[in-house]
Parts: sequence; C-alpha cells; structure tokens
Amino acid sequence: MHQVNFDLSLEEISKIEGAASLDLSVKDNQVAKCQFKITEYKRFYTQAIKGKAAVAAPALLARICGTCSNAHILAAIKAVEAALQITPSAQTLSLRRLVNSGLIIRDHALHLYVFVLPDLFNQDSLLDFDENDQAQHQLLHDAFQVKEAGNQLSILAGGRSVHAPYPMVGGFMKFPEPTGINKVIKLLEASRPAVERLIKVFSAWPKTQAQTIPYLAYIDGRIKSSDGLNIAESDYRSQLQKKQLDYSQASAYTYKAGFYMTGALARLNLTPNPPAPFPSNNVYHNNLAQAVEILQAIDDSIAILKQVNFTAEPMVKPSLASGDGIGVIEAPRGILYHHLTITNGVVTDAEILVPTGQNQLNIENDIKILVEDYLRNHSGSEKSDTPGVKLQAQLAHEIEVLVRAYDPCMSCAAHFLKINWLPARQ
Repeated sequence: MHQVNFDLSLEEISKIEGAASLDLSVKDNQVAKCQFKITEYKRFYTQAIKGKAAVAAPALLARICGTCSNAHILAAIKAVEAALQITPSAQTLSLRRLVNSGLIIRDHALHLYVFVLPDLFNQDSLLDFDENDQAQHQLLHDAFQVKEAGNQLSILAGGRSVHAPYPMVGGFMKFPEPTGINKVIKLLEASRPAVERLIKVFSAWPKTQAQTIPYLAYIDGRIKSSDGLNIAESDYRSQLQKKQLDYSQASAYTYKAGFYMTGALARLNLTPNPPAPFPSNNVYHNNLAQAVEILQAIDDSIAILKQVNFTAEPMVKPSLASGDGIGVIEAPRGILYHHLTITNGVVTDAEILVPTGQNQLNIENDIKILVEDYLRNHSGSEKSDTPGVKLQAQLAHEIEVLVRAYDPCMSCAAHFLKINWLPARQ
C-alpha cells in the first residue's frame, strides 16, 4: 500500500458556546498527531458565579449555553437544593422531568433533522431536500412538527423553550393550565409517527465504527457504567481524572485513565431492557439512540400530563444557609455535573463538567481511528505522498459525519469543518 503523508488544519469551527478546530498529521498512513481543540470554550462562569446568591445560580449558570440552558438550570437547582437540604415535591419532580423532556425532544430533533439527516441523503443542507420527492418532503414536514412539539412542551412546563423562568430552587413559579396541557398532549401524540419514521431512517444507516470503551450514564438516580460502576452522583467526580490540554480551552477527563463516552448511546446501552440494536458499540448509533430518546420523551411526557393533576404550591424553604451540593442530570449530550459550595446563601465555589468536555478525548481518538482506517481502504490508488483533492474531500466529509455523531454542542453550526490542507511535513 502506498504510504501517504499530509497535515491538515481545521479552523474556525463554530458551535453554540464557542468554536472548535482540529490539527492532524499523518505519516506513512499512521496518525502522528490528532488534536481536537475546543477553543473559546472557557467562559469563566465558575468564577463569575462566586459571590452571587445561591437562589440566582441556576438562572445565571444557564447562560453557559443557549441550547442546553434548561439542562444547566435543572442541574444547578439540584446542586443548590442538595447543599441547603431542600426536598422538592413530587409535583416539582414531574415538572422538571417535563422540562428536560422538552429539551431532549427539541434539541435532538434540531440536531438529527437539520444537521445529520442531510448526510443520509448526500445533501449539504436540509434546505436542499427535494420537496417533490415524497419521502424528503415528509421529512421536511416532520422536522418542524417534532421540534415544535418539544418547544411547546418546554414552554408549558418551563415558561420558555430556552432559559426557562418557571423552575426555581424549591419548586416552580407557575403551573400548567388544563387548556395548555391538552394542546401539548395533542401535539406530542401527533408527532409520534414522525419520530417513528426518523427511527427507521437512522436504523437503516449503514455507518459503523466500533468502540471498546466504557459508557457512563446517570440512570435511575445512580451513576452507572458498562464496566459495572454503580455509585451515587456525589461520588462521580472522584471517578474521573482531569486532563488539562494545552491546545484546548475545555478541560478533558478520563475514567480509569482511559477514554469513555457519555450521551444518548451510553443511556440506551445502560438502560434496563433497551430496544434493539442496543446495547451497541457503534459510535454512529448515538444518532439512532437520540431518535429513540425523542420517542421515549414524548411517551413519558404524555403519561405525566395525563396522570398528574397540577396545582399551585409554595416553594420549599431551605433547612440550611450553608452547605456543599452536587447536582447531576442527563443533558441531551450526556452527564452534566454541577458542584456548588454555598456559605450564608452565597455561592463561594463551583465546578461544572459538561458532556462535550468529557467526550473530547474519545472524539479525538475516534478521529484517529477513522483516518487510519479510511486511508487503509481508500489510498491504494494515490500516486503521491499527499492525498489528492478527491480523497481529501471524502476524508473531510467522513470526519464531519463522525463528529456529528457525537452532537458535541455545535448543533447551531451550518457546517462543521472548514479544512485547509497543508503540504506534507519533510
């Protein structure tokens, strides 16, 4: 096999909360350097929150991310309540579940329909779909229908689809009205066939890349892993090793000194009695798992809205003014961890672990595996030690698709990679 050598630089990769890039060098068909860099990622919220009132922490920390704002609200509320010994009511827990389900539906739908689905149809954009093609026209309609159902669920339970104002430390400010509940139930029920079509589309996608790594998820109030971990959320941080990368603004983490993955695939792999084909070690099944989770969130929300009689109730008051609390939830992209230290009602210290930071080393390693496998299978016809234009374009696309499989909080980017190919190193 002809030996290929090249460098590539992927720069200014936009994402909701910043940007990402990639530096990669190949020597004799082997990846010599692979650096997946999360840039402009540090926004210093863990410092900015110090000195602020604990009850204001959820709304302030939500500004970390517009897309995942409601996830940060819920995780921060849990941390404050754990620190101040506040036990939320059963109704509050149901409402928070609805808020998170609305986020799951809306966020997964945005990612799958708008940014991943074009890959399956060899299109650059959802806007390029052929409205005269019945299947593509249906998927265009489905995209707006499912996303709207998630938005309206979030508005009903949380007050807005992003930066929800209703969830508070100790309870909710407002409660769903019967008219709104009936409207949302109808929207959710009407969107089920669309999601079932989406699941079928991703079930038929032949993309594969196997991983032999642990999967970690927050299941039934416990942190669990595919290699047997089953611990309280307060013990999660002690299982991870922080890795400060000199080329990335986001801290990376390892579990048992190795790569791991959190997110929809991890959740489906670890949930009791998962649907086929889960458990799976195919990284591309993360997108299929997201589609399945949309349907699960719809069904769970319909059940709650039909069964719970929502009534106004007062906020639960704190038992303490000071304490140390940890809040963990499953955000759309994986485990979200908030740790807050509170003194006399004021935040004095904070640590936050986001899913993308936790997944970045595994993304980096998967890119390396993808590039080497791709060159092994496609570079036989190359007559130069620098890959040709066609091979470069194909490889670039495959890298994009792989990164999109993780949905690493870049879902507002119209495209993932801008590639500048450089001459091979001498």
